Amino acid sequence: MNMRTLAIVLGVALAASVAVNLFAATAAYTALTGQDRIERRMDGKAGDEYRASPRELVAALDPEVRGRVRQALRDAGLAARPDFQQARAARRQAIAAAAAEPYDRALVERLLDQSRAAEIRGRRRLEADTLTILGTLEPAERAAFAQILRRSKGGGDGGHGDKGGDGRPK
Repeated sequence: MNMRTLAIVLGVALAASVAVNLFAATAAYTALTGQDRIERRMDGKAGDEYRASPRELVAALDPEVRGRVRQALRDAGLAARPDFQQARAARRQAIAAAAAEPYDRALVERLLDQSRAAEIRGRRRLEADTLTILGTLEPAERAAFAQILRRSKGGGDGGHGDKGGDGRPK
C-alpha cells in the first residue's frame, strides 16, 4: 500500500471515529437530560412550570365570548392601573429615601407600606373583576379560564407580571 492510500484510509478511519464518538456523546447527553426531565415530570414539577398567559386563556374561549371577556379584562386593567402606578411610585420613593443621607428608616418603611397597600388594592380590584367575568362564563369555559387567577412566576412582579408595563392585561 503506498503512502497516499494509507493516508486516505487513516483519514477516513479518523473521521469515522470522530463521528461515532460525537454520536455517542450526543446520545449520552440526550439520555441523561431526558431522564432528568422524566423524573421532574414524575415528581409533578413540570406541570407547574408552564402557565398560560391571559392572552392565551382568552384566545381559547369561544369566539362569541372572547371579545366581551377581552374588553372586560381591559376595563379591569385600566381601573386597577392607578393603584399599580401608585405602588411603583411609592417603591421608587422608598428606594430614593433608602439611599439618601441621613437614612430615615421610618420614612422608608412608611413608603414601602404605601406601595404594598396600593399593590394589594390593585390586585384585589383585578381579582374581583376577574371573578365577575368568571361568573358570566359557561362551566367548561370557566374551568379553563380560572387559570387566570394564578399569580405569575417569581412572585415579585409588583402585581403586574401578566400585564403590560401600563398595568393593562396583555
